[in-house]
Amino acid sequence: MLDTLRRRWLGRAFKGSPFAPLFEPPPAEEWVALDLETTSLDPTKAEIVAIGAVRIRGARLLTGQALSLRLRPPTSLAGDSIVIHGLRHQDLTDGLSQEQALSRLLAFIGPSPLVGYHIDYDFRILSRHCHRLWGLTLPHRTIEVSRLYYDAVTRHLPGSHLDLRLSSICQHLALPRLEAHDALNDALTAALIFVRLRFGPAPGYPKV
Repeated sequence: MLDTLRRRWLGRAFKGSPFAPLFEPPPAEEWVALDLETTSLDPTKAEIVAIGAVRIRGARLLTGQALSLRLRPPTSLAGDSIVIHGLRHQDLTDGLSQEQALSRLLAFIGPSPLVGYHIDYDFRILSRHCHRLWGLTLPHRTIEVSRLYYDAVTRHLPGSHLDLRLSSICQHLALPRLEAHDALNDALTAALIFVRLRFGPAPGYPKV
């Protein structure tokens, strides 16, 4: 009830706009896994260079509807971040503008909760840019897959010392590890972890 009221309050200025669906009640058993590649580890400064998102419906990943976008290179794109995600200025010259890319992303997300690895970092960056561009305060709930994993394991094995690196979580859950620091791959990996823990955990682990 509180979530519904909050959505209505935040969405009151966007009735009839293309952003109105963001403030509708979230669909049952549907989520969007999201990952951003950025120019900085500081969410107050980071610019987005690539976006990956995949819809989860029940226990299914709708990979045929996945979103993979590259943006035009921001002026802050420099060597430190290029080493991580491998996207150079020349790789992004045909990218979308920030407004185009985020409009497409928001239309894809709709009101669905967001799933990811370090999702709060991505959500802070997305929220900052959406507020700057359109005055939007996003109402979405976020679900951190490393927290789901930690909670599931420690309920079963209290006091466990856990390695929460993405590669280690995938190995422990017997999931494939896609090439890291690719926005779509990282979104798919987070989606796989979420589905495994929620719908089909490894033997001996409780459903979350």
